[in-house]
Amino acid sequence: MLEAAEAAVIATGAEPGTEPLPWEEVRQRFSAERSYWLATTGPGKRPQARPVLAVWLRDKVYSTTSPGTAKGRNLRLCPECSLAARAPAIDIVVEGPTSWVSDRRVAEGVAAAYGDKYGWPVTITEENMFDAPYGAPTAGSPPYRVYEIVPRFVYALGTGDDLGVRSTRFRFTGV
Repeated sequence: MLEAAEAAVIATGAEPGTEPLPWEEVRQRFSAERSYWLATTGPGKRPQARPVLAVWLRDKVYSTTSPGTAKGRNLRLCPECSLAARAPAIDIVVEGPTSWVSDRRVAEGVAAAYGDKYGWPVTITEENMFDAPYGAPTAGSPPYRVYEIVPRFVYALGTGDDLGVRSTRFRFTGV
């Protein structure tokens, strides 16, 4: 299980001794969400944000993209990103390096997780990409490449009084 090397309260005005949010609670809230926003950097360092679907599996976050989209090209050129979700009473941002999934067993696990969470009926191609009878209108045509995000930093930003004063930055090592 992924464990934070450091958890620090980052809320301005937090009282000394304020406890950071528990990592497992933050991870579960992030994982339970259905809609996410992916931020990448394009040519010329121009930022781009797009809505995506994602699943948390084996301490990593997985999503997909058509290789020809701006998102796919950006991830190929600059394999670092941020992925954000709004959960009840907390906004959560995962930052870290990305890589394309080439292991068939990992792709199969991600496909099963997508089916469980979203009901998206994907099959795996010989190139370990997803094929599907449908996708988001802006996603382009299949096949879709699966990529993983390894959390380096996670920000849990409370939006209510009870969590806001405990907003926490988690830092992970070994990434």
